[in-house]
Amino acid sequence: MLPNFEFLEMIFRTTVVFLVLLIMARILGRKQLSQLTFFHYITGITIGSIAGEIAGKSHTTMLNGLTSIIWWSLLTILISYFGLKFSKVRVITDGEPVIIIKEGKILERELKKLHLNMDDLSMLLREKDVFSTTEVYHAVFEPNGKLSILLKQDYLPLTKKDLHVFTFKPKYIPMELIVDGKVVEKNLREAGITEEWLDKQLILSGFNLEDIFYVELQQDGSLYIDKRDDNQKE
Repeated sequence: MLPNFEFLEMIFRTTVVFLVLLIMARILGRKQLSQLTFFHYITGITIGSIAGEIAGKSHTTMLNGLTSIIWWSLLTILISYFGLKFSKVRVITDGEPVIIIKEGKILERELKKLHLNMDDLSMLLREKDVFSTTEVYHAVFEPNGKLSILLKQDYLPLTKKDLHVFTFKPKYIPMELIVDGKVVEKNLREAGITEEWLDKQLILSGFNLEDIFYVELQQDGSLYIDKRDDNQKE
C-alpha cells in the first residue's frame, strides 16, 4: 500500500504554518488580544486566511504563502512602530476616543457618526454595571469598542478615603516564591529578596525546603506556606 503523500503534505504544511504563526504572534505582541482595534482585527483575520490557504490544498505554494504571512506581519509591526512615533498614524489605524455622553447629555450626533443607537449604548453601559444613563456624567467610546465612563458624584462608590479609613502602602506585590518545591528565582529578584532570606524564614517557621510544595509572598512581607502532605498550612 503506497503512502498517502497528499495527507503527509497537508500535515507538513499545517505544522510549518502553525510554527510560523506562533512566532509571528510572539513578535506582534499582546496588543492583538488586549486592545483589539479594527486595524488589529483585520490583521488577524487576514493572516488567518492566508494561513488557511497555505495549510489546505491550494494553488498557493508554501514559499509564497509564508512570504505573504511574514510580509503582512512586518507591515503590521512597521505601522505599529510609526503609530508609537506619530499620533496621526495612530489615529488613522486605530481611530481615537469619542465622547458620547458629556456632562450627563447624550450626544446624538456622535452616536450617529459611530453607527450606534440607544440600544447599543444601553448595552455598553450595562456591561459597566450601569443600568441608567442618568447615572453617567461622561462616557467615552474607545477605539477598541469599549466604553469608559465617569459616574455622577451621587453614584460614585464610597472609598476608604471618603470614610477616612487608614490605608497602608503594600510592601510587596503578592507573588510565588516556591512552586512544586522549586524556588522561583525570577520572582525573588523582582521582590528584591535573596534565597538565603527565604531559607531563614522557612527555618523560623519550622519548615525545610524539601517539605514545601508552595510558598507565596504576601503584601506585608509574610509568607503563605503549603506543605507537600497537605496536612498543614501556615
